[in-house]
Amino acid sequence: MKTCFILILLTAFYIAPVYSDQAAVPKEYVVIENDFIRFKFSGQDGALIAFTDLAASSEFLANDISFSPWKIKVEKNGISQTIDINSAGAFVFNKMDSKTVRFEWSDFSMLKNEAFKVAVTVKMEATSSLSNWNIGVSGMEGEKLEHVVFPNIEYLKDMGNEELALPSWMGELVNNPRGDKEGGLKTYILDYPGLMSMQFLALYNKESYGLYAAADDTLGYSKQFVLKTDRDRYLNYHIVNFPASDTALKSYVLPYNGIIGSFKGDWISAAGIYKEWGTKQRWSKESRFRNSSDNSWVEKTALWVWNRGKSDNVLLPAKQLAKKLGLPVNVFWHWWHSGAYDDGFPEYFPPREGLASFKAALSAAQEEGVRAIVYLNSYQWGTSTKSFEKEGAVQWAVRDINGKTQEHVYNIFTQNSLTPMCVATTYWKNKYLSLAGRAFGECNVNGIYMDQACINFKCYSLTHDHPVGGGNYWVKNFGDLTEKIRSGNYFDPDKMLAGEGAGENWLPYLNAMLTLQASKERYAGVQGSETIPLFQAVYHQYGITFGSYSSLVTPPYDNLWPEKYAPKDPEHLLDASFNEQFLMEQARSFVWGMQPTIANYHEFLLSERSREMNYLSELVWLRYKVLPYLLYGEFIRPPFIIAPEKTIPVSRLSIYAGQGNQVKSFEKKVPLLYTSAWKSDKNRLGVAIAGINPDSTRVKFEWDISSYALPPKGRVYLITSKERKLLKTYHNNKISVDFMLAPDGICFLEIIPGS
Repeated sequence: MKTCFILILLTAFYIAPVYSDQAAVPKEYVVIENDFIRFKFSGQDGALIAFTDLAASSEFLANDISFSPWKIKVEKNGISQTIDINSAGAFVFNKMDSKTVRFEWSDFSMLKNEAFKVAVTVKMEATSSLSNWNIGVSGMEGEKLEHVVFPNIEYLKDMGNEELALPSWMGELVNNPRGDKEGGLKTYILDYPGLMSMQFLALYNKESYGLYAAADDTLGYSKQFVLKTDRDRYLNYHIVNFPASDTALKSYVLPYNGIIGSFKGDWISAAGIYKEWGTKQRWSKESRFRNSSDNSWVEKTALWVWNRGKSDNVLLPAKQLAKKLGLPVNVFWHWWHSGAYDDGFPEYFPPREGLASFKAALSAAQEEGVRAIVYLNSYQWGTSTKSFEKEGAVQWAVRDINGKTQEHVYNIFTQNSLTPMCVATTYWKNKYLSLAGRAFGECNVNGIYMDQACINFKCYSLTHDHPVGGGNYWVKNFGDLTEKIRSGNYFDPDKMLAGEGAGENWLPYLNAMLTLQASKERYAGVQGSETIPLFQAVYHQYGITFGSYSSLVTPPYDNLWPEKYAPKDPEHLLDASFNEQFLMEQARSFVWGMQPTIANYHEFLLSERSREMNYLSELVWLRYKVLPYLLYGEFIRPPFIIAPEKTIPVSRLSIYAGQGNQVKSFEKKVPLLYTSAWKSDKNRLGVAIAGINPDSTRVKFEWDISSYALPPKGRVYLITSKERKLLKTYHNNKISVDFMLAPDGICFLEIIPGS
């Protein structure tokens, strides 16, 4: 693995200035506000001066400063210049009402174009602490907009005890996001759509107030969300918007709004704000999971086995595990293909063990209920392959702003590069359609895993049939590709498409999303951030997530790679000191509502790692009992439960065995109890609990459920893999729980309101 919509059309760009009391001099300040927040701008040039949370009586910005709320990089005749409000010779504004203001800047002498104007509208929402920001440019004569930085909010003061929630695929929580003075300046850059799965971030002190920054783009336009620390340790936030790079454009209006607001709470609170908007959008209404039948084998999957190589190393272990569990086990299959991994794409056919052997083994597994999804990278082509040269593939490759292709070496053994192909080209879509046709029609696989699916590129090729650079063609054409695959005569309701990562724009196109951050330490070590189920908190009901590097053995080695780098004993047992890491990863995926996955499974683990495999078995069985919550339910705020902590060894190890990839060991303090809460579509509540403590753990909490508008009394049931029993009753919306969880205990508390 590689890692309420308001569109303000700026149709008139000159607005007569509004003067204080109809006098001949403009106001010193322009203030707009609602009951929650206030903005103060300069009446002289439109600089932003103050941003106040009225409810918290707190100011976001440093005192006695002002700055341009926008910056635009303009290119003309091969020369690039950056302009902002200080570049304008003329400025007017119109305060349209107490909540809305419109600014206009003109006379940019450095551009030598008198017609060039920039207009901005800021509008407060009437009943929330959010505001909508839009920008437009007119009078463009031969200029290209390389990018538009807007909205731009600088000099954000330290709120104290800050946390930063970022939707980097599944989600990431950063403590002390400004960093220490000695640690250098911190910069966070997230590309949307792509590695940024949702278009918001939250910077906050959960005891006081916080910044909520977002966009309401419903069509997947390319942009970057940026937050960076300056030398004085202020944080500066902006969105870099990418219009199409086209000198023929005479005007540009941002096709969505930037959202700036305040909130009180934590990352779950911020997710709730975004969820209110995101679940009303097209991608939610058209999500494949939301609109599918619950008879789908994908939904019924109890466990994924992620093995690599020929069928004996993939299908046989999965069949053995399915027989032991007595539940549906399916495989996520890498290295089935003829070419070397991360080198020979897209030369996948025939399967490396031969077509006849592959089909026979797969058919036998399917008869026993084991289905397989196989690896087909969604856009990479190996530059050293014969097909790359023979087919002239380079002309259909993604180009950067300088016209160069974007090769990258993933394979550390061969040092051969892959280059991204442009999914907006008919050529690549036809190429991938032919690959999918062979996988489904010739090989009879059950699904395709489209690696690197939830990523977006800006392609600056002048010969491809799409806008140059910015735009929303990447997601649109990915959707077109998947619809063409699904319309093939080889595709039927038993087939599926999965993809890497998570992203709201891909919910209508993928049946499942691989979210590997449940085991982030295995590929990133111990860093200054923690994985959080931010995507699940917003979209759990709209997309199935699965996947983990969670393994009890060292990684495999592709026998198509150079023999001299091959380890003597791949896939041997990891040191037992890392067993608790395995439990932690499985506990996380369970309480976060993911389909469980084990990587590099072999039957000898049942005896050699019996504690860990028994834990996985209990977890899988319990999850299967509570699918109305952990598969179909809504993520809600859990009750506060004190969890004991322990420092455990964790391993970082490449997914490949071989040169330079020895186990690196870290220590990390982790909770020994993982929890989450869920609401089913029958208005029942549940609490998932997974312990990784070899000793008994006390589970104690008080939970007021009055906010869910349910009957004030009911029953609490304790569910394990083996039983369901009444734990207690409750009254007045107050649930009080206190019990001892067994060593390595996994349970689910089901709250059923009513008499």
